[in-house]
Amino acid sequence: MEIDKEIDWHKALSSKHLLQEGRVKTVSIDHRDICLTNVSGKYCALANRCPHQGGPLGDGSIENGLLRCPWHGWDFDPCTGKAPGGFDDGVETYPVKEIDSAIYVGLPKIKPHLDTVSDLMIETMINWGVDTVFGMVGHSNLGIADAMRRQEKAGNLRYFGIRHEGAAAFAASGYAKLSGKPAACFGIAGPGATNMYTGMWDAKVDRVPLLALTGQVNTQVLGTGAFQEVDLVKAFLSVAEFNHSVQLHSNHSELMAQAIKHALVKRDVSHLTFPDEVAFSPKPENTKAQDPDHRITPFNISPPAQMVDRAITLIESSTQPIIIVGHGARFQMEEIIKLAEKLKCPLITTFKGKGLVGDNHALGCGVLGRSGTPIASWFMNEADLVIVFGASFSNHTGISPKKPIIQVDFDPMALSKFHKVDVALWGEISETVRIFLTRIRRLQVHDQRTKIAERWKIWRAEKEKRLKEKGHKGISSIAVINAFNQVVEEDAIIAVDVGNNTYSFGRYFESTRQSILMSGYLGSIGFALPAAIGAWAAQGDQRPVWSFSGDGGLGQYMAEMTTLVKYEMNIKHIVLNNGELAKISKEQRAAQLDVWHTSLHNPSFAGFAENCGALGIRVDRIEMLLPALQQIRDHQGPALLEVITDPGLI
Repeated sequence: MEIDKEIDWHKALSSKHLLQEGRVKTVSIDHRDICLTNVSGKYCALANRCPHQGGPLGDGSIENGLLRCPWHGWDFDPCTGKAPGGFDDGVETYPVKEIDSAIYVGLPKIKPHLDTVSDLMIETMINWGVDTVFGMVGHSNLGIADAMRRQEKAGNLRYFGIRHEGAAAFAASGYAKLSGKPAACFGIAGPGATNMYTGMWDAKVDRVPLLALTGQVNTQVLGTGAFQEVDLVKAFLSVAEFNHSVQLHSNHSELMAQAIKHALVKRDVSHLTFPDEVAFSPKPENTKAQDPDHRITPFNISPPAQMVDRAITLIESSTQPIIIVGHGARFQMEEIIKLAEKLKCPLITTFKGKGLVGDNHALGCGVLGRSGTPIASWFMNEADLVIVFGASFSNHTGISPKKPIIQVDFDPMALSKFHKVDVALWGEISETVRIFLTRIRRLQVHDQRTKIAERWKIWRAEKEKRLKEKGHKGISSIAVINAFNQVVEEDAIIAVDVGNNTYSFGRYFESTRQSILMSGYLGSIGFALPAAIGAWAAQGDQRPVWSFSGDGGLGQYMAEMTTLVKYEMNIKHIVLNNGELAKISKEQRAAQLDVWHTSLHNPSFAGFAENCGALGIRVDRIEMLLPALQQIRDHQGPALLEVITDPGLI
C-alpha cells in the first residue's frame, strides 16, 4: 500500500460489510473520533464534530442522501462535508481507501503535544507535594484531566476515580486528617463542583488542608445562563480561604503555588476553577512550574516568654492537673505524653482526638464529653488545673470554664475563643511542651495513676453489665464494639461516621495505637467510607484501614464500594443496620415529639457488597459476630460486615 507522507493510514473497519448502506458510524482512530458513512456504496470519512455546537455527527443519520446532525438537524454532504445551499460552514473530510474489503482512513499525522496551562499548573501542584487526586472526569474539566493523565503515566500522580464528587471531597479530607498533607478533589462545572461543597466544609472546620479543582464553562458564555454555569468563585467564597478563577493571562504557576501554600499554612481549603478554553490554552512562553523551595517558613514558633512564666507558675502550684489533647495535637503526642508522665496526671482526649493516647496507657482516661467515658469526666471534676493542647473547646467536649486553664495552640484565633482562659499560649505545640519539660522544677502534683486504674476498673465493670443486656431487634452496639476491640489491629486506621453508632464507638472502643478519623465540627453523615478511601490512599497497605458507620451513613455513599473493588483497596467496613436514623428518633423523643420519618428501608448491605465484587457478610446473632469480624479482617481485599442491631441498645 502506498503511504502518503502527509498522512497516516488507519484501518477503520476490518470489513466493509460492518457498515450497512445508508448508515453512519463513529470510529475511534488514534485518539480521534471519525464519522464514517456508507452512501450509495461509497465510504466517506468526516470530522466527527458539527461546526455549530460540536454535535457528534457519527450519532446522526442519512436522510435524502445527506448527513443530518443529531443535535440540531443541520445537513451536510456525507462525502464532501459541505452544507447544501452554498453555506460555508462545512465539515473537514479525510481520504478513504478500500483494501481487501477493509476500509482505511487517512488522517493527518498527530503533532507532538505542546504543554498547556493545565500541564503547567498540575506540574506545579505535584512539585508542591500534592500527588493524590480524587474526582470525576467530565466534559468541562477534560483539559485538566488530560494533564493529570500525563503525570499519572509518568508515575508522578495517583488519580482515583470515584462515583460521587462528595465522596471525593471527603476522601481528600480524610487523607489530610491522617497525613497533615493536602490531597485534591476534582469535579466538573456546576453540579460536579457543588457536590464537593460538604466535604470541603468538613476539611475547613476541622482545620485540615484541601485543594479543590473544578472545571468551568468557557469564559465567553459566563453570565449568560449557559449549561451547567455556576459562579463557582462566588459559590465557594465562604468555604475556600484561597478562591480564584484561572484566566488566560494569569500567573499560572504562582496561582497554583499560592493555592497550596494557603492550604498548608492556613490549614484550610483552596479552590481553583478552570474555564474550559483556558485549561486547553498553550502554556505561555518562558514559564515553568514552581516548587516550594524557600517558599514556606519553619513552623517551630516559641510562645511569648511572659505567658510561659505564668503557665509554669500554675503548673508548679497545682496538685491535680489534667492534660486534654484535641485533634490539633495529633502530630505532637510524643512530647505531650512525656509531659503527662512527668506530671503523673490524667491524659484525656476530645472525641476528635480519640486514639491519640492509648486507653491501655497508665495515664490514659479516654474521651471527655458526650461521646466519652465517665473516667474522663470524673478527673475533669477533680482537677485543679486543666492544660489543653490543640482542642477547640467544643460544647460537645465540655471542658469546664470554671477550672484554671492553660491553652496551647498554633492558631492565635483559637485561643480563648469561647471564653477567657488563664494562660493563652500561642506557639507550636511541640516547641511549647519542650519548654515546659525544661522549665518545670518544683512539682507538688499527686501521682494519679492508682486512681486512674481504679476508675477504669469501675467503668469496665459497668460495661460488662451492659454487655449482658439483650435486645429484641438485634445485637447491641456495645457487643459489636466489644468484639471489634478483640479483632482490630493495634496500628489500624478507623474512619467513623456520625449517629448513635459513633457515640457508642467513642464510649466503648478502647484504643491502643489506632488512628481515628471523623467528621468533627461538621458532623456530616456519610463521612466514614470516603474518608477510609482517603486514608488508604495516604497509607496504602502499610496499615490496616477500617470504616464504621450506621445504615444511614453507609446509604449516603454506598456506591463507593465499587471504588474499593476497582482500586483493590483493602478496606473493611462495619455497618450497624438498625433500620432507622436512631439518633434522630432519640432526639425527637427527647424533645417530646412523635418519632417521625426516621425509619429506613435498607437493602442487604452484605449482598450489595458481594454484587460490587467485595466480600459481604451479614450477622444477626451475637455468636456469629466474632468469627465474622475475624473473617473480614483476614480477607485480602475490600470487605463489609453488616450487623443487625437493636436501636434501643447503644
